[in-house]
Order: sequence, then structure tokens, then C-alpha cells
Amino acid sequence: MGKRVTIILDDDLVKKVHDLQSKQIKDTSESVSFSRVINGLIKKSFK
Repeated sequence: MGKRVTIILDDDLVKKVHDLQSKQIKDTSESVSFSRVINGLIKKSFK
């Protein structure tokens, strides 16, 4: 279980994350939460 953190995102970033979330939902039968997409993007940026 992760730690709950509050952040403020610019509207354009929220739209991009929602678009990515929508694409991931279409590509899988699993649940894809907004937090899961954000975590994936952050992990990818640190590689």
C-alpha cells in the first residue's frame, strides 16, 4: 500500500493523464485507476 499524497496538477496534465488512462482501460480488462497511471508515469521517468 502506498502513501497518500496530495498534489496539484495543471489542467493540461490532468487531461493527458485521463487520455492515457482511457487508452489503458481500452487495452486491458483490468481496472486502471488515475493513481496507477500517475505511479506508472513517475516510475518510468526515474528509469
